[in-house]
Formats: sequence, structure tokens, C-alpha cells
Amino acid sequence: MKLGNAKLEEKVVFFFLFLSTLMIVVPVVLVIAVIISRGSSVLNWEFLTAMPRSGMRAGGIFPAIVGTFYLVAGTLIFALPIGIFSAIYLSEYSKRNLLTRIIELAIVNLAGVPSVVYGLFGLGLFVVFLKFGASILAGSLTLAVMVLPVIITASREALQSVPKTFREVSYSLGATKWQTIRHAVLPHALPGILTGAILSLSRAAGETAPILFTVAAFYLPRLPKSVFDQAMALPYHLYVLSTQVPNVRLELQYGTALVLVGLIVGANLIAVVIRSYFRAKKQW
Repeated sequence: MKLGNAKLEEKVVFFFLFLSTLMIVVPVVLVIAVIISRGSSVLNWEFLTAMPRSGMRAGGIFPAIVGTFYLVAGTLIFALPIGIFSAIYLSEYSKRNLLTRIIELAIVNLAGVPSVVYGLFGLGLFVVFLKFGASILAGSLTLAVMVLPVIITASREALQSVPKTFREVSYSLGATKWQTIRHAVLPHALPGILTGAILSLSRAAGETAPILFTVAAFYLPRLPKSVFDQAMALPYHLYVLSTQVPNVRLELQYGTALVLVGLIVGANLIAVVIRSYFRAKKQW
């Protein structure tokens, strides 16, 4: 009886776990399927490379694509070095005390702050106080602050996953602490660091609220010429098409959403490939 009850209990648990998985996967698949079915009809070379025309009711989304890439690149430049160095300090140099616990608590709390709050922060600090104005620089800095907690957390976990024996062997050979980190720890932690960085950047690419206050232009049928220029971006462009511009074909909205989703999914797939490649090379 006990064996039969255990098998029945296992089947019930498996059923509910499978049902929970379906409740997560099915809506995502349906959303992607709807976006592809309604947006694929407008996807062509002109849509991806042309400037918008007729108040964004015609033409393409090339400035929005370029602006999104500029923002993601700027976010990477500012956030990645700071995030990695912060993780190295917290993981390898800092001691467990009140200060480090406060820093860790602050990182966790910052990861849960709504993106619109980061937008207001960027507006007050970068746009108004530092007088960068609504620009690519202000938007990139705001997005960098937003993704820093994710990069720090992912990098720190990747560093801590490297066995301590690697460090001990390096120290026994006379290496300094930085030489040990540089040659014995970072190469093995690199897959986790890159994965966290790519996932955080894909989140930055899809955010609307932070760029709404700091960089996004409503309608700008030209490419930005410097980091102090405003720029169009795919998330905000999609919001504008959906809520602010009358008489826009529904296919244009879904086509823009399809391009944005494609970029984010592509970034996530790159992260999966990188993680799988380096994990296959691990010998521990």
C-alpha cells in the first residue's frame, strides 16, 4: 500500500508540475504566434531599412532599430565594467561585515525597483542636474544603472562558482591575488558573466519607461549624429504607434513588435549558446 500510495503521489505531483509548466509556456507561445502571424506580412527590406514617413504611418523603422542598438551599446560600455569590478570586489576582496551586507541588500532591492523609477532618476540626475539633456548618453546611463544589479549578481555568482582549489593552487605557485583572479578565476567565470550581461542587455533593449524620460524621440526621421542627440527606440516607437498615432495599420504595430521580440529572443539564444559552449569545456 505504501508503495502504491507513493507512486500515486508521484503521478499527482508530476501532473501539477506539468500543468504549471504549460501555464507558463502556452501563453508565451500564443503571444509569439500572434505577433508572427500578424506582423510578418510587413517584414521586408524596406520596413527594416527605410525612414518613417507620413507621421510614421508609412515607411520603415530603421531609426528606431539604430537608436536601440546605440542605447544597448552605451549601456554595455557603462554597466559591464562597473558590474564586473563590483562583483570581483564583493566576491574576492571584501570581508563579511555590516557594510558588505548593506551593499548586498541594496543590490537586491535595486533589482526590484520598477523601471519607471529609474526613468525619473535618470531625468533628475542625467538630464536636469548634469545637463546632458534628453540624449543617448542620458538614456544609456539610466539603463546602465537599471541593469547593474543584474550584472553584479550574475557576475558574483559566476565568480563564486569557481572552485576554491583553483585559487589555492595559484597562490601556492606564488601568484598575487589579482594574478589569481585574472588568470585562474575570471576565465572560468566568464560564461556566467557573459550570460548575465547579455540577459540584462536584452532587458534594457525592451524597456520603455526609462528611455521615455531620458532619450526617446516621438518622431525623428533621421539618425542621431552624436551621443547628445535624441533617438528613436523600438519599445517607445511601438508605444507611440499603438497609442498616439491615429489611423496606423495594425500590421505596422505587430511588425515593430516582431522585430523587437526577435532582437530580444536572439540575444537570449546567444546567451544560451555561449553558456552551453563554455559549460561543455569545463572539466570540473
